[in-house]
Amino acid sequence: MSDNSIQRALLSDNPDANVLQRKPSQGAKRFRRCRSAPRSETDEKPQENGLSLPAKELFSVVRPSFRLVGFLLFLYLLAGVVIFYLVMDQLSGKRTNRVLDALYFCIVTMTSVGYGDLVPNTDTTKLLACVFVFTGMAIIALFVSKSADYLVEKQEVLFFKALHMNMKCGEAKMLRQIETNKTKYKFYTAALLLVTAIVVGTVFLWKVEKLSLVDSFYCVCATITTLGYGDKSFSSQLGRTFAVFWIITSTIILALFFMYLAEIYTERRQKMLAKWVLTRRVTTMDLEAADLDSDRKVG
Repeated sequence: MSDNSIQRALLSDNPDANVLQRKPSQGAKRFRRCRSAPRSETDEKPQENGLSLPAKELFSVVRPSFRLVGFLLFLYLLAGVVIFYLVMDQLSGKRTNRVLDALYFCIVTMTSVGYGDLVPNTDTTKLLACVFVFTGMAIIALFVSKSADYLVEKQEVLFFKALHMNMKCGEAKMLRQIETNKTKYKFYTAALLLVTAIVVGTVFLWKVEKLSLVDSFYCVCATITTLGYGDKSFSSQLGRTFAVFWIITSTIILALFFMYLAEIYTERRQKMLAKWVLTRRVTTMDLEAADLDSDRKVG
């Protein structure tokens, strides 16, 4: 039996056969193929010269690139140390070591902590401080932008895998679970590092700077959140040496903590969207859109 006879036999048993056999009018609207409709599993492999991405790109790990941020931060601190070393006599406040104080002033300016223990005292240094505070905020904004790009790119990769990955359901579910666990582990690691930074800073201020335990914790919280009231700060040479590394490290850890927290939230929303797309049933409109030549046949 030929293919045409089989098709006629199938259509004759269908009460809507006349509707299906009806030829489209010359002015009938032609639909473009809908490539977003869910497709069944096949044994086809991704074609490297086609529209599908090769497997190497499919499973590539998205990593944030902060090299530019690090390079700009190095230039910022280097220029700041040189400039404020030369104009240190025009800054008022308690001083310890000329080079250390210049670096310390750059750090508290860039992170917008601004204790107030070292302040510009002339018009020249005030203008320099204005330039450096805006430059430091620009570097922080670049860091935030890179973090946002990282979140968006990772969600795009996860969504692409969910839609186009040629795997069994069990393997796909396992991969999604692994990706979720990676994000959670990074969040837990950032939380642990944040608690460690708070404890280390509190103990240091308590033992070295001779502040009370409450004042030490208060100063740590005001510093990490870049609040910087200025009533409590690092005043000794050893304290400022510690502060140069601890302030920038703790503020970065806090930023990473909130970035991974946002990543967990956005990943959950992305999985809900992917699940909706994958479990959505094919509708009549999808079939009509797949009928590229308007012959009432799909395939």
